[in-house]
Amino acid sequence: MWKSVIGSSSIMSFALLGDSLIYAILPVYAETFGLTFVMVGILLSINRFVRVLTYGIINNLINKFGKKNMCILAAVLATLSTATYGLSLGFIPLFIARIVWGIAYSILVLSTLFYAVEYKQKAGIRVGISQSIQRIGSILSLLVGTWYVTYVGPEMIFIIMAIPTSLGIFIAFFLPKEKIKENKDNSFKFQFKKPNSFECLYFLQGYGVDGLFAITVTLMLVEQTQLNLAVLGGGALLALRHFGEAIASPVFGIIADYIGARKVFIISCILVVVGFLLISIEMIVTGAIILLIFRGAMASLGPALIAQSINNNNKVKNDLSRMQTFRDLGAAIGPIVTGATLSYFSPEIQHLILGIIFTVFFIFFLNSNTFKESIYSIR
Repeated sequence: MWKSVIGSSSIMSFALLGDSLIYAILPVYAETFGLTFVMVGILLSINRFVRVLTYGIINNLINKFGKKNMCILAAVLATLSTATYGLSLGFIPLFIARIVWGIAYSILVLSTLFYAVEYKQKAGIRVGISQSIQRIGSILSLLVGTWYVTYVGPEMIFIIMAIPTSLGIFIAFFLPKEKIKENKDNSFKFQFKKPNSFECLYFLQGYGVDGLFAITVTLMLVEQTQLNLAVLGGGALLALRHFGEAIASPVFGIIADYIGARKVFIISCILVVVGFLLISIEMIVTGAIILLIFRGAMASLGPALIAQSINNNNKVKNDLSRMQTFRDLGAAIGPIVTGATLSYFSPEIQHLILGIIFTVFFIFFLNSNTFKESIYSIR
């Protein structure tokens, strides 16, 4: 059980090296890659739209071919896409590479979740540890890659990153072999039915953290301090997105297994709202820390809540796929809407509006029957 969780999470950690770094490198070195800022925006968002559109298909393929085989494929795709970033071939090859990465990510994020919630007992702990391992790659990439790029250049850094990324292929071959059951009920059909309040909360946290906050944090800090300090502070808070998941996910996963995921999820949602509201009144650093830590908590609490509340394993997979789809949809739409509305609404006002909307759907969640009772918790 743990071998699968640690192995699949390590593959994801290596795979994220190139993706995490491209967000820091591409905007600054756009001219080096022969790109306009519009092209950069497209390249940094297209992979999320791919993920939204492919989760259902990937779920079916995992059921058909098995998690291990799909992880091998994803590791190969991640290596190829990362290496392509460094070839500096222009917009179209980079666009294709980002699509390929979106497919690889879809495979890995679902496979790691499926491995972690395969057994209900201690699902929260396993999801938390899995999320923590996955974030190691992003953290190292942002800390080491952004420093080393000044010595080797923006193209070569991705070629170098492709080498450790390829280690994921080796790890994938050592994942435990599984029995693939031919079951017609395994197929997942993503129906575009109205999302429930739980899925809306994940859409909003994707929109708010990966979209609104990520784009505007440096802009808000510039109003309070010097430009160079604002850039450093913004970079540190953006890195905290990954630290938040790495630290908070296992801690809150353990707590969820002992007192029930729903209780901890409710507390986390309340504090996410507090984070949005503090940012809206220009308490940016304090609000950001609270927001990012408890957004990190939601990364493990959502899957744990699903696993604890549903008996049918196929439905668990389907609900996990939908949860991840709506989170990525929010993260894909967030940057576009934020950029389009900044001329009309300040970042602080947008955080206030989002905090209010999040509160409304949180109230709907409390009054709904969605995961009302956890069928498993350790008392």
